[in-house]
Amino acid sequence: MERRSFLGGLASIWVASQRLDAAVPTNGQHLADAVRGQVGVTTGYDPTWTRLTYPGGDVARSTGVCADVVIRAARDGLGLDLQKLVHEDMAKHFDAYPARKAWGARTTDPNIDHRRVLNLEAYWARAGARIWVAEAPTPGNSFPKPIEIGDILTWLLQARLPHVGIAVSASPNPRVVHNVGRGAEEISIEDFSQERAAAHYRWPVAQ
Repeated sequence: MERRSFLGGLASIWVASQRLDAAVPTNGQHLADAVRGQVGVTTGYDPTWTRLTYPGGDVARSTGVCADVVIRAARDGLGLDLQKLVHEDMAKHFDAYPARKAWGARTTDPNIDHRRVLNLEAYWARAGARIWVAEAPTPGNSFPKPIEIGDILTWLLQARLPHVGIAVSASPNPRVVHNVGRGAEEISIEDFSQERAAAHYRWPVAQ
């Protein structure tokens, strides 16, 4: 009886620890919770260049661009500052970023670099966070599965305009929070069916 009680106690402890582990939010869940918190707060869209404080700079929370959705989620949910991370990496590896080729930049600009999707994509790829990148035109609702909560997805809208959002639910029918001009909103990935999928990231990379 004593041995059975002891083994039963160990089993109960193991089950309890498994439940506790399952209840601990992942980085992805933190990102998803933080990005959902922007819905109804960010109600506008403004791509205007704005002088920001550094680090931790932001435009008014009521507005912004698609990249600001991700930047704010990273700060709010994970305490990570993409403004600082991108700027520091660009300062060391400027030619690894598309800034010179895409818009003729000759040096870094911490007011805007992190707010450009192409720069974010370069940073995430360099950080080892890229899971998939389109090698051929792919419908915007046809990212290879699985997509997990908190994954970062990018598109080319109208086959040319870089765009980014965060998955707040997982495959097979992910939903995404993004800002395409109406403020932060949650939509189905199916709403991107007429656009082109660009890349899929899971960041920060698990250690």
